[in-house]
Amino acid sequence: MAYRVPPLLDFPLFTLYGANFPAYRGFMLLVSAGMLLATWLLLKKTRVGLIIQASLTHPGMVGALGHNVPVVFTTVFAGGCLLAGLAGVIGGNYQTTEPGMADAMGPIVFVVVVFGGLGSLMGCFVASIIMGMIQTFAVVIDYSIADLLRPLGVMLSGDTLLTEVLTVPVSRIGALLPFLMMITILFFRPRGLMGTRDT
Repeated sequence: MAYRVPPLLDFPLFTLYGANFPAYRGFMLLVSAGMLLATWLLLKKTRVGLIIQASLTHPGMVGALGHNVPVVFTTVFAGGCLLAGLAGVIGGNYQTTEPGMADAMGPIVFVVVVFGGLGSLMGCFVASIIMGMIQTFAVVIDYSIADLLRPLGVMLSGDTLLTEVLTVPVSRIGALLPFLMMITILFFRPRGLMGTRDT
């Protein structure tokens, strides 16, 4: 059975620079924002969220206070599976829905979490926006590092490996840029963009 966009949401929401923005994409954006807001409110504004955060950093103390830490971890894992399933349902129309989806989505999700900082919802949100914009705009950038060095009077010549690498256009390595940024952030800030120190 074909997995199509529901007819109720199958129309252009608005037109920008001659390109139609589908209503279903807007629906996906709203549901994603709702999932993020609900998760943030649960973790930051409720007693359950306080227990979850404490279980991650001080499991022994949480257990001593009478909470079953393994049950807390199992519940958090189940909640994560629920959110992943919801994301798969709403995003399956625009992605290829098949058993190997994780092979395509897993690496970029890993990069976003590490870049944003483990345990930081805001860091992951900011990182996802940055990575999305980089991957989107890198496709149309037809410049290389050699082009940037040319106005400074640096001219590259010869058939060396360095020349080959520096003359590759950004549009051809757009998919690698998030990984390069992850390596850079780990070099200068090992805990990620908004990760915090363990206390």
